[in-house]
Amino acid sequence: MGMVVVISLPFILFTILIGFGCFFFGRAKGRQDLKTNPQVFGVPTPPPVFNVQDFGASPDGKTDSSQAFLKTWNQTCQNNGGGTILIPTGTFLLNTLTFNGPCKGPIFFNINGLLKAPLGKCKDDYWILFQHIDGLTINGEGSLDGQGPSAWSLYNANGPNPPSSIKFNGMSNALIQGITSINSKFFHFQINKSKGVHFQNLSITAPDESPNTDGIHIGDSNDIIINRVNISTGDDCVSIGPGTSNVHISEVNCGPGHGISIGSLGKYQNEGDVNGVIVTNCNIGKTQNGLRIKSWAPSPPSKVFNVTFDNINMNYVENPIIIDQHYCPHSSCKNEGDSQVQISDVKFINIKGTSASKEGVVLDCSKSVPCQGIELRGLELTLNGQQTTTATCSNANMNFFGPQTPSECT
Repeated sequence: MGMVVVISLPFILFTILIGFGCFFFGRAKGRQDLKTNPQVFGVPTPPPVFNVQDFGASPDGKTDSSQAFLKTWNQTCQNNGGGTILIPTGTFLLNTLTFNGPCKGPIFFNINGLLKAPLGKCKDDYWILFQHIDGLTINGEGSLDGQGPSAWSLYNANGPNPPSSIKFNGMSNALIQGITSINSKFFHFQINKSKGVHFQNLSITAPDESPNTDGIHIGDSNDIIINRVNISTGDDCVSIGPGTSNVHISEVNCGPGHGISIGSLGKYQNEGDVNGVIVTNCNIGKTQNGLRIKSWAPSPPSKVFNVTFDNINMNYVENPIIIDQHYCPHSSCKNEGDSQVQISDVKFINIKGTSASKEGVVLDCSKSVPCQGIELRGLELTLNGQQTTTATCSNANMNFFGPQTPSECT
């Protein structure tokens, strides 16, 4: 016969009280642990904030704050887990700066004030350089003033290049958003040998007569995204150089300027190919060119392929669609010979709006390596909104699909 165990009511009540006590003690202990060590319960520790003014930066717009910014950068970059560099409101004068990686965590460069470049010429080809960093975010509501008017007349085509406002070299996984770039001495943003760089919600401005003030220039890089950016400059809104692949450009408002360009290509030996470029849902207005591919002649061999321009609105653009394989920006060009840059598999789809010239389409390809697989579909390009435009084509294997304006080469 089994043993019968009788549990009294007081014992049951005692057990319940002990259980509740352990539960509440555990919760209190957990809250205390969460305060002292947030990672105990999987809550990430927020990155520390490093204010440039705490390192000696002056917001008066007259004192050189370069060393203070470098001290802030070094402290943040070497902090385990990274951190945020805070640039508060005010005007900060900065000379040429290099922010080097690698860093020990992601870096947030939060610009709320105005960064001002020095006046006149500079010895380097950049004002601010970020290099060898994996995981950089530049954001905020602030601006960068390159003070371009003080330098544009001091440089010439045969000398060294003026400085780009911000240059990225050897970067990966970078996001640039929210800020404004004003009056760069040369390119506003220059990307070199980088991967995974994303630009969004930016404003880029310079006068339409300013020289070489490309909004965003890309070279030897891949996996680049440009989205929701307003660009008004004196040169290309976006320029895509040799060795670039997988570029997606969308919702860009371009103008004034020289449009969105691939090239110039073929100026130097051993240039990399350009491929995988998509430009979609953009507005281009009152520019010298709209959608352009340009190469020098003569030139060493390289390739441009797998390019799509889709759903682009043109407003009084001088050359809405142009392939120029006899590119010559200077009067000293001789053009003795043909470009060896092979252009193929390029689509112009749903390009609509007004042209400032009678020729809505110009395909001026190389005689040695004619353009191949050029597709034009859904074009509606008129001269001043009234007359039909024409297409001029040479050395191009192309197809016009369906009724459109223009619908054939003359």
